[in-house]
Amino acid sequence: MLKQRVITALVLLAVLLPALFAPMAWPFAVLTLVMIGAAGWEWARLNGVVGAPAVVLGLVLAAACAAALGAGWVEAAPAMIWWVATLVWVLGGAWALKVGPAGWPGLSKAVRCVLGLVALWTAWLALASAKSSGVNFILSIFCLVWAADIAAYFGGKAFGKRKLALSISPGKSWEGVWSGMFGVIVLSLVWITIDRSVAVDSASLYTRLNQRHGPIGLVLVLIFLAAMSVVGDLVESLAKRAAGAKDSSNLLPGHGGVLDRVDALLPAFPLALAMSSI
Repeated sequence: MLKQRVITALVLLAVLLPALFAPMAWPFAVLTLVMIGAAGWEWARLNGVVGAPAVVLGLVLAAACAAALGAGWVEAAPAMIWWVATLVWVLGGAWALKVGPAGWPGLSKAVRCVLGLVALWTAWLALASAKSSGVNFILSIFCLVWAADIAAYFGGKAFGKRKLALSISPGKSWEGVWSGMFGVIVLSLVWITIDRSVAVDSASLYTRLNQRHGPIGLVLVLIFLAAMSVVGDLVESLAKRAAGAKDSSNLLPGHGGVLDRVDALLPAFPLALAMSSI
């Protein structure tokens, strides 16, 4: 298993890094479009759509992403999209976590599929838009989610006592969530210092938030984004538990599916763009 995980990770990095550091935005947009289409197929299967219809939904999602790319939204997406995504993630995420795996199937299959595909489309558009803003900017959002996850893991191991969502993800604790938030704040301070002392291609998310909202606003927004990355993780875990699945698919040997790797990123990117657009 470890060997598979390492090989898959190396292959993904070999494909993703050249696209990420390419001077043009479209290679990264096209590559992530393919991956998000696969995630759409996974989401459909988790919510009871199987066979050819699931493939069709994945292709529809990819086509919607391609349409946005062709319309020039990668470089200039309407800011309203990020705010609608914020509203959906906050309200919809709260509802999903309240009803849990048992209540999730109570929402019709069609509504669950549509909500998931819209969330995936918005996340892809935010990813592509962040890349067009600069490598430093998009990396700062990626690292926000990764830092929150890593700090939450170690904080939960060391201090975790109170379970966050026992019926959805038994391993997560409130102490882990707080540790993740603290880790993100520390990361932001380091990143802002680097932005000030090193020539970068673009301002990071942290520098933008600090300039627009000040230190207190920066901390509050980062706490919010770290919390929402946890919501993204929990919503995907909820859908898997409701479907009786361990992984979203087996597309990535040793890692599960695409959704398993990007769940926390799905709310973080559009919400980060919303907060930095104020």
